[in-house]
Amino acid sequence: MASSISPKATAFIETVLRLEPSLAVFDCDGTLWAGDAGEGFFDWELKRDVVADEVVRWARPRYADYRAGKVSEDDMCGEMVTMHRGLTDGRVQQAANQYFDENFVSQIFPEMRELISRLQELACDVWAVSSTNEWVIRAGMKYFEIPENRILAAAVEIDNGIVTDRLIRVPSGAGKPAAIRDVIRKDPDAAFGNSRWDADMLAIARHAFALNPNPDLEQTARERCWSVYWPDRT
Repeated sequence: MASSISPKATAFIETVLRLEPSLAVFDCDGTLWAGDAGEGFFDWELKRDVVADEVVRWARPRYADYRAGKVSEDDMCGEMVTMHRGLTDGRVQQAANQYFDENFVSQIFPEMRELISRLQELACDVWAVSSTNEWVIRAGMKYFEIPENRILAAAVEIDNGIVTDRLIRVPSGAGKPAAIRDVIRKDPDAAFGNSRWDADMLAIARHAFALNPNPDLEQTARERCWSVYWPDRT
C-alpha cells in the first residue's frame, strides 16, 4: 500500500507517527474517504425499496427541509437512523455493505488507510466517530480493520434483531466530544476531521488535524493553528 502513496502523504503520516498518540479519533465522511457515504446511502436505499413506501414519501421532503436549514443537523442525522424502525438489523447492514462496497471503496484516501494501519501497529487505540449511521460506518471500517467496538456513530437500540426508533447517540458537533468522553472516557491525543461538525472534537485533542477541510473548518483551523492536510486525491 505504501508504494502508492506520494512523498507528501508519506511526510504527513510520519508527522503524525512522531507524536506517538495513544488514542486517535477519526471522523469518516470527507476525512477517511471523499464524499458523504451517509447521504449517499440515504438516497440509494430510498430508490431500492430498503424502507417502506411511506418512509420514502416522508424522507425526501424532510431531507429537502434539512438542506434548506429548516431541520437541524442532529435531528436529520438521527432520523436517517430511526427511519429504519421495524427492519431487521441484518437487512440494513447487508444493504449498507453493498452500498459501500459498490460506491465508496474507491473513494478511500490511501494515506489515511496507511496512517491508521501504522497507528494500529504501534498499539494506538483508534476509533471512528461519525454522525453517519453505524451500518454504513461498520461497512467502511472493514477496510481500516477498525472493529465494531471502536465505532461511535449514529445508532439506535436493536431489540431482538429488530431496529427500533430509540436513539443511543448522534455524534455530531458537540455530540462528538460528548460521545468520546462518555464511552472512551479519555480525551484523544490526535483527532482528524473535515467539517465544522468536527471542530468540537478537534478542540479536545492534544493534536488536531483538519483533513480535506471544508472552508469553514479550514478557517477555524488556521485561526487555532491546527494542522491542515489535503489528501492526494483532492
